[in-house]
Amino acid sequence: MNDKAKTTADLIGDLSQQLTQLVRDEMRLATLELARKGRRAGFGAGLFGAAGLAAFFGGATLIAALVLALALVMPAWAAACLVAGVLFVVAAILGLTGKRQVERATPLKPEQTIESVKADVDEVKARARR
Repeated sequence: MNDKAKTTADLIGDLSQQLTQLVRDEMRLATLELARKGRRAGFGAGLFGAAGLAAFFGGATLIAALVLALALVMPAWAAACLVAGVLFVVAAILGLTGKRQVERATPLKPEQTIESVKADVDEVKARARR
């Protein structure tokens, strides 16, 4: 049968097959695109991790340089203890600040919103009684 002799049913059948194939092709294309983007995102995350590690070692080297600089004016063991003490104080301050932030965030329920909704409900009840 040539195209001019196709019935409406044939045309609808062809349309259905072509639409199904189009959807399958688009899904395949989307899968390939997401896989490619996922690989890029994974590589980028790995680079972020490597940057963090390099920054960590850079900070550690600076701390070692500070100890060595202080060792010029005091015994090396005293310089190392002084720097360690300062780092422990900084860690304690950061830890306590973080603990306070977590305590302020818990419990994880919208308390102000709950109170506001209760007040709204009470107001609606009061107006309904009038």
